[in-house]
Amino acid sequence: MRAIIHHQFGEPSEVLAVENVETPEPGAGEVRVRTLLSPIHNHDLWTIRGTYGFKPEMPARAGTEAVGVVDAIGADVTHLTVGQRVATGGTFGVWAEYFIAKAAALIPVDDSLSDEVAAQLVSMPFSAISLLDTLELAEGDWMVQNTANGAVGRLVAQLAAARGINVIGLVRKAARVDELEEQGISNIVATDSEGWQDKVKEITSGAPITIALDSVGGSASGDLVSLLSPNGTLIVFGAMDSPVMEISSGAIIFNNITVKGFWGSKVMGSMGADKRAGLLGELGLRIREGSLTLPVEATYSFDEAGAASKANFVEGRAGKVLLRP
Repeated sequence: MRAIIHHQFGEPSEVLAVENVETPEPGAGEVRVRTLLSPIHNHDLWTIRGTYGFKPEMPARAGTEAVGVVDAIGADVTHLTVGQRVATGGTFGVWAEYFIAKAAALIPVDDSLSDEVAAQLVSMPFSAISLLDTLELAEGDWMVQNTANGAVGRLVAQLAAARGINVIGLVRKAARVDELEEQGISNIVATDSEGWQDKVKEITSGAPITIALDSVGGSASGDLVSLLSPNGTLIVFGAMDSPVMEISSGAIIFNNITVKGFWGSKVMGSMGADKRAGLLGELGLRIREGSLTLPVEATYSFDEAGAASKANFVEGRAGKVLLRP
């Protein structure tokens, strides 16, 4: 079979290559899946660069989320059948024509969902809804997030709105405001405009903002903290700009601000089966009712993995970049 492999850490567009490798056989409790589509996530590319929390041994496969069709079943697997469409969001090495997954890590996909939606159902949407669930915000509460035009930002905004939670979204350029409003996402403020903090207060009518979600780092972390009400919490989700957060110690001390991290893989790994099923059920409901959308920017072949990795970071991207065998 063909698989995307890299022999050293580095820029994905430079180190990724398609190679012929042996088709794997499933062991006990495992399933072999024929890949249909797989999304590119930032953490996939960070892993290839060697800058993520997980570092595979070389040579390494890549990719962590996919939708596919069950092709072969190992011993002791009773709840899945050959030919069944499934999705996974936590299986490493899915950028291949076939991949092996733990049967327990596969989620049967409803026929009402397209391959494009199913391919990106688990990792980002589930991280977003898991994050919201941990925040324990009530209907009518306010939160603020930066990178509102990113994949997670769009998902958080839509899922929060469906729960009656108010979200202020920060973007760097005014052009992104119209782009998000076209997707039905409101309360967006561009930080390149003078007095943008006043715009935030105008939208909230002075209501307290108790949660801030930071995916940027650097000075953007301090900007979010400045918007928090006393006893508020800054949740660190990512560090797109800088791994160092620039936050005033006075803001932390005098407003009693809490700073916490959120890593979806760790949260999902410790989540009970009933809770996981309930949140996945909510995702399916939001997609069917149209309050949650999962757009696709472009689809590339495995042979175009380098170009696809570059496309992932193109400014203004409105949807996910997908890979197909």
